[in-house]
Formats: sequence, structure tokens, C-alpha cells
Amino acid sequence: MTEREPLPVVCLAGPTGAGKTAMALALADALNGEIINADSRQVYAAFPIITAQPTGTERARCPHHCYAFLPTEQKISAGRWAEAAGEAARNVLARGKTPLLVGGTGLYFQSLLRGMAKIPPVDPAISAGFEARLTADGLPALHGELSRVDSAYAAHVHPNDKQRILRALEVFYATKRPFSWWHAHAETTPPARGPLIVLKAELNALTPRLAGRIERMIADGAFDEASKALAACPDTSAPGWSGIGAAETLAHIQGRLSRDECVRLWLKNTRAYAKRQITWFRAQAKAHFVAPGDTAAALARCRV
Repeated sequence: MTEREPLPVVCLAGPTGAGKTAMALALADALNGEIINADSRQVYAAFPIITAQPTGTERARCPHHCYAFLPTEQKISAGRWAEAAGEAARNVLARGKTPLLVGGTGLYFQSLLRGMAKIPPVDPAISAGFEARLTADGLPALHGELSRVDSAYAAHVHPNDKQRILRALEVFYATKRPFSWWHAHAETTPPARGPLIVLKAELNALTPRLAGRIERMIADGAFDEASKALAACPDTSAPGWSGIGAAETLAHIQGRLSRDECVRLWLKNTRAYAKRQITWFRAQAKAHFVAPGDTAAALARCRV
């Protein structure tokens, strides 16, 4: 394998709460695989419960990579993730094992299987201008503007995701092309090749599973986790705090939401995110859809 040759991998995707962890472990057992995170929230070290990272017991089943390596203060981009995931995949292959990319961030899979967009550098003045507008106008206004100038990308981005909203807007105004256009016209050789297996999920059936998972997260210590994260990173505008679960638990421990209000908002936002994920993955022409418990069907698609 040359440096420029795409790495052979297996990709397992799907909406939040669909059962990716259980399927990933089953595939790792069958394929002599190692799991590499492909979720933009599970990179944060401070939120293992809130972001539903694999537990210690689950990690003991096989090696896991690219989880919990980022401080709350730092940003994660598709490019930075692709670099880390590519290095992990190359190391897994060198050990004679199968790299299994698992997560729900569609743009990560796109960057891996289709290549990165060659976006020109953005003038720092443009970036500073949007930071100032964030302070003056608020994030909902900027998300609304993103919906007007790049509806395709805005549909995939949570309204609280400051990092992605600002990045997409600054790219649009710097290049006069939507962020989604740049991703659709990636010019580089894809870093990897392999099947994109997506777990089927219907939103109505998924909703009670999401509600139950949130209650389990709280029982497992989600509020204590948020309190410790706040003590370590009091800057609540930091990128790690913008994720679903982190933002809602923060509001509760700061007294801005009651427990019940927190749970309702957390479920509402999680459900909306799952809906966006389902829509995004359904639009992927090369995706192979399998039922969450159908390991045999998933294995049939694992031709790397």
C-alpha cells in the first residue's frame, strides 16, 4: 500500500441511539477489527457519559481509538479528525487488523470516503467579524443566516453548534460559495475506501429509546460530569460545551433549567439531531442500510 492509496476500512454509521456500539462490537469480533471514533462529540474527554462514549467494559472487548482525546477548550474540524482517524487506521492495518470507523457525524464519513475540500484560507478579519456578530446578534440569528445562504449544510448543523455555524458562514462570505458546495467538490484523493453501512432507524421508533438513554445518562452521573467539566473549563462558550447534552446539563447545574425542563429540552434537541442524521444518511447514494441487530447483513457488506 502506497501513501497515496486509499486505506481499506469499514464504516458503520447511523443516527444517535440506533445501536451503533453493539453492532460495532459484533463487527469487530467477526472482522478482527479495531474501532475508530467517527463522532464529533465523542472526541471530548470531559463528557464520556453525556456523549455516550463506549464504556470501559465495551472498550475491553477490542481496541478503541480517537475517543476522549480533546480538551473542552479546543475545536475539532473534519480535517483534524480525518488526520487522526487516518493515522489510527494505518496503524490498525499495520497490525493486520480491520479499521472500523463508527459514529454519526456524516461529514466525517464524507471527508474520509470522498476527500477533503480545498477551501482557501479565510481572512482573519472575516472570522473576527462573525465573532463580533455572535456577541451582538446571538447564535440563533447566525444559524438563521446560514439557513438562508446554505440550507443544505444548515440542515445538518445543530443551532447550538457555534463552531460549525461560524465556520460555514465565514467560508461562504470569504469564497462566495456555500460550505456544502466545497464539500461536494472535494478535489483531493479520498483518504479511505470501503463500505458505508448505515443502521436503519425511524424517528418515531427511535424517540423512546432516546428518552430512556437520557434517563440512564442522568442515573450514571451526567449532572456530576457536567459540574466537573465546568470546574475544569468555566468558559461556557468553549467548543465542547456546544454539544447536545452538554449544553442542557450546563443549563441545569447553573439553575437556568429544572431537571424536568432539562430532560425535555435534551430529548427535543437529540430527536431533532437524529432527524437530521436520518435525512443526511438517506441521501447517501452508496450507503448500505441494515437493521440494527442484523450483524449478518452488515458483514455481507464488509468487502474492503
